[in-house]
Amino acid sequence: MAKYVVVDLETTGHSPKKGDKIIEVGMVTVEDGKVVDQYKSFVNPEQPIPSFITQLTGIRDEDVLDAPLFDEIVDDILLRCQGAYFVAHHVEFDLGFLNHALIDAVGHGLSVPVMDTVELARIFIPQADGYKLSQLSEFLQVNHGEPHRALADAYVTSQILIQLLHKAEQLPYETLEQLAKLERKWKSDMSEVLNQLLHCKTFEKDERDDLELFRGIAIKKSSTKEEEQPSVETEGFEPFLDHVFHKDGWLEGTLHNFEERDGQREMAITIYDAFQSKSKAMIEAETGTGKTLAYLVPAIYEAVEQQSRIMISTHTTQLQAQLLEKDIPMLENSIPFPFQSALLKGKQHYLSLKKFEYELHSSVANNYDVILTKSMILVWLTETTTGDIDDIQLPSSGAIFWRKVSAEAEGYLDPRSPWYSRSFYQRAKKKAQQAHLVITNHSLLCTDIIHDYGLVSSYPKVIIDEAHHFEAAAGKHFGLKLDYISIQYLLNEMGGNKAGDWMHNLLSAYPELALKQQMEMWEVTTQSIKEEADELFRYLFTYVSKQREANISLNDVGRFQYRYHPDKESSKVWSTVREMAHRVSFIIRDTITFLIKCSHWIQAAETSEEASRWREDIKMYVERLELTIDALDQLLLSDESQLVKWIEIEAYGAKNSVYIYSEPIEVGSLLKEYFFDKKDSVILTSATLTMKQSFSFMMKRLGLDKDKTIQKQIPSPFQYKDQVQLLVPNDFPGMKYGSQDEFIYATCEAIYSLASISKGRMLVLFTSYEMLKKAHGIMKELMDVEEFMLIAQGISSGSRSRLKKNFQAFDQAILFGTSSFWEGVDIPGDDLTSLVIVRLPFQPPNHPVYEAKAESIKDQGKNPFMELSLPNAVIRFKQGFGRLIRSTTDKGIVMVCDDRIMKAKYGKYFTQSIPEIDIHYDSTHQLMKKAERWL
Repeated sequence: MAKYVVVDLETTGHSPKKGDKIIEVGMVTVEDGKVVDQYKSFVNPEQPIPSFITQLTGIRDEDVLDAPLFDEIVDDILLRCQGAYFVAHHVEFDLGFLNHALIDAVGHGLSVPVMDTVELARIFIPQADGYKLSQLSEFLQVNHGEPHRALADAYVTSQILIQLLHKAEQLPYETLEQLAKLERKWKSDMSEVLNQLLHCKTFEKDERDDLELFRGIAIKKSSTKEEEQPSVETEGFEPFLDHVFHKDGWLEGTLHNFEERDGQREMAITIYDAFQSKSKAMIEAETGTGKTLAYLVPAIYEAVEQQSRIMISTHTTQLQAQLLEKDIPMLENSIPFPFQSALLKGKQHYLSLKKFEYELHSSVANNYDVILTKSMILVWLTETTTGDIDDIQLPSSGAIFWRKVSAEAEGYLDPRSPWYSRSFYQRAKKKAQQAHLVITNHSLLCTDIIHDYGLVSSYPKVIIDEAHHFEAAAGKHFGLKLDYISIQYLLNEMGGNKAGDWMHNLLSAYPELALKQQMEMWEVTTQSIKEEADELFRYLFTYVSKQREANISLNDVGRFQYRYHPDKESSKVWSTVREMAHRVSFIIRDTITFLIKCSHWIQAAETSEEASRWREDIKMYVERLELTIDALDQLLLSDESQLVKWIEIEAYGAKNSVYIYSEPIEVGSLLKEYFFDKKDSVILTSATLTMKQSFSFMMKRLGLDKDKTIQKQIPSPFQYKDQVQLLVPNDFPGMKYGSQDEFIYATCEAIYSLASISKGRMLVLFTSYEMLKKAHGIMKELMDVEEFMLIAQGISSGSRSRLKKNFQAFDQAILFGTSSFWEGVDIPGDDLTSLVIVRLPFQPPNHPVYEAKAESIKDQGKNPFMELSLPNAVIRFKQGFGRLIRSTTDKGIVMVCDDRIMKAKYGKYFTQSIPEIDIHYDSTHQLMKKAERWL
């Protein structure tokens, strides 16, 4: 029977080599799935405890003053570790620190088998939200009373360990057998445990009936039965709406805080009318309308009544998750007839079992991250019915491995293949074809429009939420991107004559193909592509660097974007570029010819499943090589005037780290031809689609016919006049280009004053990261250390949602954000009472796509500022403004530091595009007095 001693240490810092010491030890012994012993002791470190450690742990100098020295408790520690597995959360830290102290005290460290609960949790609970101790304890419902105290952390870790070992016991023999082969490269010494489990499973009769065994891999069974499509008989749509949205209706029984909203009902009726009249509709639904339910309810009614399918496309995964995890389940519980919904993502999101089986048995030597990823996927396959990468958190290099095993890497899958019925992607497609509502994203929608894969064409009605992003998403997908790293990655993936390489394995499977001269030719050809492509991208880097030096004032930091026109560049330079691109293209054609010959030879030689797999692989690689040739042709060889083309380099990056892009200057006509004209009905909705109450800008950009499109603005139910005040200082220094410092300093002083009044609870939105960074530095100087918690995007670590959670966790916090923080960040209630917009959010005028669109507008005799720059800035401003008031009870201040909103002629476009509120244009001192009275 195994014994586990779970250890957690609190220390004065992270590095024992630099003199950091242990201040507390916690040890929990586990035997037979139960805690049998607990031990804790403070340790006198004979040095002061740093203040941040005291803040984190609550352990003060006086707590350890009379505590034993480490030498005095060493016997207790060694006794407990004897004959036991040493277990810790991040075992390298705790064992390394303890061994350092033991060597000092007794001359030797511990030599025991170890287990790391971070690693084991990744493997045995691959679907956890995260692997920090706090995240795991929440996920596994283990009460964590005193975080960052040694015994409490050790006890929580012991409970996690018990659950992990229990989870391992539940795994089928086949999964355990595969894990045992990978275990040698784990950090945790699990071989004895796995062998013991395998030994027990050998004599077990009961197999799990929720699993299917296929070619040595255990897979969760999927329910593939087709559900009968219900038919619905109602009195009509409006009476149905009354049942849903009425004060005593179906929703009130499900939602505790249900509010009847006139705007919600009005929007739902508008959408239903658009469906009936087969029209396009553009609907701006201001914050608080309840727009998601307002489009879901008519979509469900229409789909069930007409026995049809409706596609809903969102820009962010956050909104997708909200639809699938919150809004749709709520309606399933409220509406008294059944309907089906499905999520559909791009092929790159789904695991290919066929490719995974191949990689699992591949003889290639794998690094730790790949071994960990394979282990995680093996366990995940016993749990997932979707095979969606977004359900698990792979380690960093795991993302590269995923590219090899995704459904996208699989290429075409023959319906006769035994893998076809088990394909996660095919399963998702089938579910989508049977569902009433299909949730997807703008990226997949645009990919399908362009490549005509037939997904979108089977949905005659589409709802596009977050529609203000649709033009940009379409532009990216109608364009192209090419870089050296992608070419090199593709060639490396195919490999050469090295054991474990794809090409080596192909030629080993068919020795008749592997004529020495052919293999040598393959090696020489692929090496030539790498060298020629490297030379091409280095040449472009040098050329663009010279352009950067000529424009250094415009682009002195980060990525430099150079818009090029092949017909206007130096003829000497561009003829060299064309010659190089032709050479790369020509050699790639040689590799394609060689691959096609291989495919034909295999087809003639045999018709086995193995032969079919090789031919599918070859087809996929040929297609990817052809796409590279097409990209080279469009980006560097053709003179397509309707495209904007640009090259990006990192000024101090690798000399071949060059990215070439193209996008159509105008996507409206393309969307009209390939999307809008092919649909019965398209509903575009967002909280920000108008400028000065007009949809004309957005209609023009998307290619919609004004006379044939229903246009509707749904006002917010919020009483903005009573809920928000807009402050604009009139005494800030002028902001001339290149002399920002005085303006930023004045902004920081105002932020600090307002934060003192609002007790933090402030979001500050910047238009550039550079300005955010400077302001962060100044704020640090202005504030006392513990006065406000300052959280800044790109400076404080963590994702957007993590930064938001940290902000909400502190009583007095200020959150600095740029780019993604202007929208989609919801901080309702008292957590946010003031919003600062530092500058009006105009796009940089030198971005290649903006520049090209502006030129095109100018050529039409129109004003690019009024037609493009201003509308984009107004819509962005409305997004930022919408961060503050998220419910009927919210109240707060918006301060705009940019007085162009009051002084410039175009300022009224901003103020007349937001709800009617009181605007105060005054000195900073007077504004602060007003803010204090208001709050």
